[in-house]
Amino acid sequence: MILAQEAKCCLMSTFVSNKITFMMTELILRYFHFISIFTIVGCLVSEHLLLKKEMTPRELDRLARIDLIYGIAAITLLIAGLTLWLGSFGKPSVVYSKNWIFHIKITLFATIGILSIYPTVFFLTNRGDKDKIIVIPARIFWLLRIEILLLFIIPLLAGLMSRGVGYFG
Repeated sequence: MILAQEAKCCLMSTFVSNKITFMMTELILRYFHFISIFTIVGCLVSEHLLLKKEMTPRELDRLARIDLIYGIAAITLLIAGLTLWLGSFGKPSVVYSKNWIFHIKITLFATIGILSIYPTVFFLTNRGDKDKIIVIPARIFWLLRIEILLLFIIPLLAGLMSRGVGYFG
């Protein structure tokens, strides 16, 4: 009788421990997801505010460093988001998979990533310690503005998803 109670107590303890570990993993993933979003917004806005029509390679080096932080944050966001989605932390993955708004969010995120390629390559190829002035193509200004605009649509879509809008399952 006593052994059965001890086994039951041990089993309950293991269950509670696993549940706490699962909840902590979800919390950490959501934290990285959230912090990555703020970092991405900060980097894109910083790039836009620091960008001028004419810049020195040193100034472009500063933008390239900000862009590196942006890239790291985007990768962190992607890893945390995919783990939350496919790892079924919190809500089951079907809640996300069968929501057309979620698919729009993913598409916007991918589009932002694709739009960021040209400015990143431009910053990297024109940075350095040279003393020349580099004229920044208008296309880079517009690409950054479009990235910021698309980025600011994503929280609206997240709010709609939290209310159950878009679920087709």
